[in-house]
Amino acid sequence: MIDKLTTKAINLLKQLVETPSFSFEEEQTAQLIKHWFQHQGIPFNRHKNNIWSTNKYFDESKPTILLNSHHDTVQPNSSYTKDPFKAVVEDGKLYGLGSNDAGGCLVSLLATFAYFYAKKDLKYNLVIVASAEEENSGDNGLNSMLSIIPKIEVAIVGEPTLMQLAVAEKGLVVFDAKIKGTPSHAAHPNTDNAIYNCIPVLQWFQDYKFERTSTVLGDVKMTVTQIKAGKQHNAIPGEVELVVDVRVNECYTNEEIVQTLQENAPCSSIIPRSTRLNSSSIPLEHELVKAGTELGRTTYGSPTLSDQAILTCPSLKLGPGDSTRSHTADEFIYVNEIEDGIKTYINLLKKYYKTEI
Repeated sequence: MIDKLTTKAINLLKQLVETPSFSFEEEQTAQLIKHWFQHQGIPFNRHKNNIWSTNKYFDESKPTILLNSHHDTVQPNSSYTKDPFKAVVEDGKLYGLGSNDAGGCLVSLLATFAYFYAKKDLKYNLVIVASAEEENSGDNGLNSMLSIIPKIEVAIVGEPTLMQLAVAEKGLVVFDAKIKGTPSHAAHPNTDNAIYNCIPVLQWFQDYKFERTSTVLGDVKMTVTQIKAGKQHNAIPGEVELVVDVRVNECYTNEEIVQTLQENAPCSSIIPRSTRLNSSSIPLEHELVKAGTELGRTTYGSPTLSDQAILTCPSLKLGPGDSTRSHTADEFIYVNEIEDGIKTYINLLKKYYKTEI
């Protein structure tokens, strides 16, 4: 059964790769996933471009495990040498946009769900969500599903982790900051040049250290990622705009980060775009983590953001593929990573269920 599910999963991944599905434009890949459920004879639901289903013998008296990954992608970058929308297998690598992030994870979780779908007397229910808009943290992705699907006890979020256990993940707060000055003609003296005023501010952002360090996720990381000022060569602008990216460990709430920067950053103003993308984690003593370590998997803290950020329950990030390949040119996943991913997901849930089903 696992071999057949694996073959179907790889075929679905090839179809997904060859169907453009940029964030907010996932209608066609949602249709492919819908057809996959139909071919498996598994009833499903659709909310916007999110496809979801529960196990056949769902029992409201039992806790529920969420299986989740996304089917949207980023735009292909200009350095691709292969067609990003052509699923080609060479030397054991399946190339194509979204193959690694996170198509391989998604099809592996779909196969895992299909394996358990019709099993009777499961200790826990399963709900799977193939979600949209993950890459842009959109309003109509997984966060829109949490009030629709059954209440979840714990989640497995499919992202490329080399099938190691990401037991914590940094949150994200993006800030828009402004540094003011006095606008004037470039030919005249100006001791309040907004661009020059920006120099000590940039130094402050580079040097500032948040006190609390996580044993799993390390320090909070703050980075100025964008700067904008001026429209013409002979006019000194009245302000400089900065974008500041802050990756938050579990020692701080996003609201604490906002308060700290608004009280201390030497800017004219600094405003967060959102505070909803929180850090996330699962206790090392959680039975799901223990099940993974019993399979020989290691634990680590992840610096990258995923749909874990909008979950309030314990969640584990786990999936085939390598995060360092995500968003790169000629993205790929090894076919044997998908094969191993499906087997590992199934064995993980068997151990968590404490059953040999």
